[in-house]
Amino acid sequence: MSQDTFSPVADKKFRNKKGKSLPPKLIIRLGKFVWTTLWHMMMSKLAPRNKSGEYLRPNSQFRNFIGTQEGNLYQPATGRYNLIVGLGCPWAHRTLVVRALKGLEEAISVTIVSPSPMEGGWVFNEEYEGCRTLAELYEVAEPGYSGRFTVPVLWDNQTKTIVNNESAEIIVMLNSEFNEFAKNPTQDLYPQELKEKIDQWNEKIYTSVNNGVYRCGFAQTQEAYDKVCDELFATLDEIDTTLNASRFLCGNILTLADVRLFTTLFRFDTVYYLLFKCNRRRIQDYQNLGAYLRELYQLRGVADTCDLESVKQDYYGNLFPLNPGGLIPSGPDPNFLKEPHGRDNIGKQANLV
Repeated sequence: MSQDTFSPVADKKFRNKKGKSLPPKLIIRLGKFVWTTLWHMMMSKLAPRNKSGEYLRPNSQFRNFIGTQEGNLYQPATGRYNLIVGLGCPWAHRTLVVRALKGLEEAISVTIVSPSPMEGGWVFNEEYEGCRTLAELYEVAEPGYSGRFTVPVLWDNQTKTIVNNESAEIIVMLNSEFNEFAKNPTQDLYPQELKEKIDQWNEKIYTSVNNGVYRCGFAQTQEAYDKVCDELFATLDEIDTTLNASRFLCGNILTLADVRLFTTLFRFDTVYYLLFKCNRRRIQDYQNLGAYLRELYQLRGVADTCDLESVKQDYYGNLFPLNPGGLIPSGPDPNFLKEPHGRDNIGKQANLV
C-alpha cells in the first residue's frame, strides 16, 4: 500500500510547511508509544506486578469468622448475614454455589453489585445501607480503609460491618456454620477425612488456575506470560488425567476443591481463552474436564448461580486495558453446558444432593 493511500486523513492533518506528509510509520510508532505507556499506567492500577512483569494479587483484609464458640461476636443466625456479590466475579460465584448446594437461600440473603468503569469499582444496583458504591460500604465498615474494594463481602446486618471478604474462607463458613438453617445440612463439602487432600488441590488450583488465568491476562512481559501459561495448562492437563478415573477431584465426593475449580472453568472458554490469552486449548476440548464442567453445572441449584451474559459484560465491557473497544462477543452458545456429561459410571457413585 502506498503512502498516499495509507491514510488520507493523516495526509491532511500532518502536512508540514514544505507540503510533505508525516510518514505513516512515525504516526504508528507514536501511537504505539503513547498506547503502550498508557497501558502500563492503567495496568499498574488494575493489576500490580513484580519486577518480572508477573501479576501479584493483593490479600483480602477482613478475615473474621462466624462460629458458635463462646464469646465469638459473629454467631450463626438466619437473616443476619448478607452476601454481596458481582455476578461476573468467579470469587463471588463460589459463595453462591456453596449457598445453593447447602440450601441456604432463605438463611442468607444476596445483594448484587455491578462493575462501573466510570466509578472505578463496584456499584449497588439499589442503594444499600445508605451507600451507592461498594467503596462507600467499606468505609462504613472501617473508616479510613485504604485497601481494595472487592467482592464477595459477607456483611453482618446486626453490627453493620464486613465479617469477611475472602471467598476461600466464606465458603468454609457457609459449609459448616449454618447447618441448623440449611435445607441440605448433610451435604459436607469439606469433610475432615479429606481436608488435607482438598487443601492440596486448593493450593495448586488457586495458584495455577484460579489466579493463573489472571496472571496470564494481566502479565506485562512476554516472559511472565509464557511462564504462567505453561503452568496453567500443565495443571489443567494434570486435572484432566485425574478426572479420567475419579468422579471428582478428591474421589467420589463433591468438595470445595471442585467448587473452587468450577467457577474458573465456567468462564474459561468464554473469557479467559480469548481475553486473557489462555488459548492453547478450550475446556470443551479436554476429554474429561469438559464433561466434568457440565456435570457440576447440572448439579441441583448450580445453574441458577451462573449468568454467562453478566460474565461477558463484566469482563469485556469493563476491562478497558484488555479490550479498549468494549465489544462484547456474541458467543459461545451456553447450551453446551446442558449436554449429557456421561460421568455417572466413573468411580463409585457419588453423594450428590
